[in-house]
Amino acid sequence: MKHNLFALCLVAIGMLCNTSAFGDNHPRTSVLLDKGWGYKPLTDNKKNAPLIPVTLPHTWNADYVEGTTHYNREMMVYKRQLEMTPEMKDKRLFLYFEGVNSAADVFVNYQTVGQHLGGYTAFCLEITDFVHEGDNSLEVWVSNAYRTDILPISGDFNIYGGIHRPCHLIITEKNCISPVFYASPGVFVRQDKITEKQADITVESVLSLKEMKEGLKLKTTVMDADGKVVASEETAVSGESVKQPLRLLNPTLWNGKKNPYLYSVSVELYEGDRLLDKVTQQTGFRYFHADPDKGFFLNGEYLNLYGFCRHEDVKGKGSALHQEDYDKDMELIKEVGATAMRLAHYPHAEPMYKSCDENGILLWTEIPMCGPGGYAYTGYLHNKGFEENARQVLKELVYQKFNHPSICFWGIFNELLISDGKRFQAYDNPVPFVKEINALYKELDPSRLTAFATCVDQTHYLGCADLVAWNKYFGWTNSKQQAAEFFDHARSTSNNQPVGVSEYGAGASIHQHASPLNKEAQLPKGFHPEEYQAICHEGYWEAFAERPYLWAKFIWQFSDMQSSIRKEGDTDGINDKGAVTYDRKVKKDAFYFYKANWNPEPMLYICSRRFTEHTDAQTLVRVYTNLNEATLYINDKKIGKQKKDKVNRIVWDNITLLPGENVIRVEGKSGKKTFTDTCTWTLK
Repeated sequence: MKHNLFALCLVAIGMLCNTSAFGDNHPRTSVLLDKGWGYKPLTDNKKNAPLIPVTLPHTWNADYVEGTTHYNREMMVYKRQLEMTPEMKDKRLFLYFEGVNSAADVFVNYQTVGQHLGGYTAFCLEITDFVHEGDNSLEVWVSNAYRTDILPISGDFNIYGGIHRPCHLIITEKNCISPVFYASPGVFVRQDKITEKQADITVESVLSLKEMKEGLKLKTTVMDADGKVVASEETAVSGESVKQPLRLLNPTLWNGKKNPYLYSVSVELYEGDRLLDKVTQQTGFRYFHADPDKGFFLNGEYLNLYGFCRHEDVKGKGSALHQEDYDKDMELIKEVGATAMRLAHYPHAEPMYKSCDENGILLWTEIPMCGPGGYAYTGYLHNKGFEENARQVLKELVYQKFNHPSICFWGIFNELLISDGKRFQAYDNPVPFVKEINALYKELDPSRLTAFATCVDQTHYLGCADLVAWNKYFGWTNSKQQAAEFFDHARSTSNNQPVGVSEYGAGASIHQHASPLNKEAQLPKGFHPEEYQAICHEGYWEAFAERPYLWAKFIWQFSDMQSSIRKEGDTDGINDKGAVTYDRKVKKDAFYFYKANWNPEPMLYICSRRFTEHTDAQTLVRVYTNLNEATLYINDKKIGKQKKDKVNRIVWDNITLLPGENVIRVEGKSGKKTFTDTCTWTLK
């Protein structure tokens, strides 16, 4: 059902902001602009063409159907009305977009307010001089078409399009903490020196002053988790940048999952005793480093970093996610026991960073400078538009996410190809620009480490970042030996730079099965039995667990996702390397393998439980458990007891199934508590 623009006015924001909200001492107001929108294709240029009503966040590819390799990369027009009330007359008004994919042109009352290029970072535009009292027209032209001046220009994922993150109207006084400085909070907590005894920080605030007056001052207060003031500073304002040094004695450190302790830093702008504006940021204080021989250290103690690469992609929603989607993913991340995540391959939405802060998950976050991996073309072009956009997105990422203690690693690129004379086309050499990007990260934020993810000889990129990381995939027949040999060699040729694993894994369809797998046989192309993925991961993890020098290990990937170039597994257009399914409803066998190794809570899980119909009587039973031992029963007949191996796995070989139903049951104990898991296999 389609509605015209007039039907959208019923949710005009004038009703959301009452007079009392603009009292003399009231700081800024933020109004969520989620309702009242409509959209249509730009090509539908008839004057009275109807709009399709939508609620933000939104993408026109949310209903992209699995099983296809095509989706819409085009331009749409989003429209809504804004009502400006008399109380807004002397205020400043800003539109804050958390993400518009990928190019956005914003119009108020049909006048151009501004443009933003890049779909994964926020932008903020002042509209004070473009509006009038009463109804105003807001129009956003949005395009996700291919462009060489917008990152990414390639990649193994879909670029969905749309206003796919929330939009807000921010209302402030004439003088305020700037919302337009790279769409950041305008407040940056720089951690100069952190120890267990004291935290020396500098709070840098960027102001926007329309009326420079006497008596402007900035008051900054640091409060602990109980709301107790632990540091404060008051400074007279003489310009639009204010730096305030502060010291905290005996700080409680943000210590990953052990203690994700957060402080609140509030910055208040006053004119005399009148509060003009206030911005509060949560942050945590910590220090860290990576050692080429010993791995990663947080607050002076070794921390084994492992987890997943994650894309913003959920079935039926694409990249237009809601809070419940982030909450669901975090619950799964906590359940499996991950200590870190790599946010691939672009800046993610704010709720993910906030959740990782609160739950102690360390982050690698990156700009969308992505190569095509083993596919055609390139991820880097030596042209002005591309390089300017990369610099812009980097600054937006750093300034917007600066205060998140979970972020420890800034990512430079993913799989930028460089010709070795054999495998890849020799497009523009990315190395000089990669070095420039690394230097820019270090200039803006010297406190964090930089990293890249390569799939070609890392020696091309030595000196381009603090850390080296590899995207590496081996076959299921010998993943342990191949991974061990490869990373030992990579370490020896990395010029003493710490080496990590940025991607590893294998595809898995929950509808395709083969057990036991014949290691002498070649799997048919596109055939991704769930057992194949699990065995691959077992081998990888055996190798990685024996190599503490690896500064991090990131599985590709957290969940299945859409990628228009994929034709594999049981469905075209799906990358099925996830540990959980695209809809988050099924945890694959590999998920439970890592849960057994990462989560200390007692667990017991039978693999191949979805392989319900067997045609071969001879099989094996594979169990993942962190219990010391378990006992196998088939149709209540005791088969035997075995102890787990070093990667928390038990395998019973040479099991013979009987015709008909076979109830597989395993039991084990942790203390006095008994754990049981069952499934049923039918021999046809």
